[in-house]
Amino acid sequence: MTGPAGPAAPTTIPVRGAHPYDVVVGHHLGDRLAAMLGEGVERVAVICPERLEAFVDDLVDHLEDREVVVLAVPDGEEGKQAAVAEACWEALGEAGLTRSDAVVTLGGGATTDLGGFVAATWLRGVKVVHVPTTLLAMVDAAVGGKTGINTGAGKNLVGAFHEPSGVLCDLSLLETLPREELVSGLAEVVKCGFIADPEILRLVEETDPDALVPSSPVLRELVERAIAVKVEVVVADLRETGGSGDHPGREALNYGHTLGHAIERYEEYGVRHGEAVAVGCVFVAELAARAGTLPASVVERHRSVLGRVGLPVGYAGAPFDDLLAHMRVDKKARGSQLRFVVLDDVARPRVLAGPSEEDLRAAYEALGEQS
Repeated sequence: MTGPAGPAAPTTIPVRGAHPYDVVVGHHLGDRLAAMLGEGVERVAVICPERLEAFVDDLVDHLEDREVVVLAVPDGEEGKQAAVAEACWEALGEAGLTRSDAVVTLGGGATTDLGGFVAATWLRGVKVVHVPTTLLAMVDAAVGGKTGINTGAGKNLVGAFHEPSGVLCDLSLLETLPREELVSGLAEVVKCGFIADPEILRLVEETDPDALVPSSPVLRELVERAIAVKVEVVVADLRETGGSGDHPGREALNYGHTLGHAIERYEEYGVRHGEAVAVGCVFVAELAARAGTLPASVVERHRSVLGRVGLPVGYAGAPFDDLLAHMRVDKKARGSQLRFVVLDDVARPRVLAGPSEEDLRAAYEALGEQS
């Protein structure tokens, strides 16, 4: 990370993969958007949820003399549909967006996923800059180049790898974010602590949860650390082909997501992503303990850290067999074999392939005891 000292100075986190770009973290970063778009961009399509259209004017003020078209889409997972993507493609065609033009996403993780997918597929790929407006999107969806939409079979099953030209994590945009949405985003932050950076866990354990607000230096450090974890993993394994040795590579970022996505689908996306992931993290901790690799103290630490910030650590809202069926179509499954990212200890992730159904059921039953 580089950047001048001082709480007001933006921090630049470079992503130095095959297509280098920067993630900038700070407050009031709109004046950096034009530079991220670069020279030669004449038209910009801003994809955002309808409820955020009022924020677009501030962005447009920083786009200088570029022609701007605003594509308002449904909020949340409702926007991650093929029909919505198709409507965006048609609008891009009507606007005359060329290969030298760009897409800007303004919104949460679902909008980032959708907008990134539209950019990846329009003319086989145009430039995209992400301006995430939720904590979840800042530390997860906006970084790493994964894009996607949902189908009836599951979440994110249709997508493409398409790295952005830049990401602006403007913490001032979190000031209007409902508290429960901020808490949901902390699930992905804590996940990064468990898979790679124990300092994240220490900061959460030693900070009053009520002090984790957009202006908080601690929240900013948590955001920067979580992004740094994702960047390091993504640069080493962009397309999730595997890490070195026993490390699962980019797949490690899916910690807690296999059950989490199953819960989201069962609940018809009526549960927040971070809440589902938090439950999923406790589930795989219980699963690893039953496989004999994770100490009980680390399982309990999952419950204490996630619970401390207000995230759920138990769940009994669905029959196990229904969730198991959803998990079998998870992207990480191989044939009929389920795969889970688990821990041998904090910051020591690995893949557990083909766990017994007995262990899976027992781990799920343990969640019910905490619900």
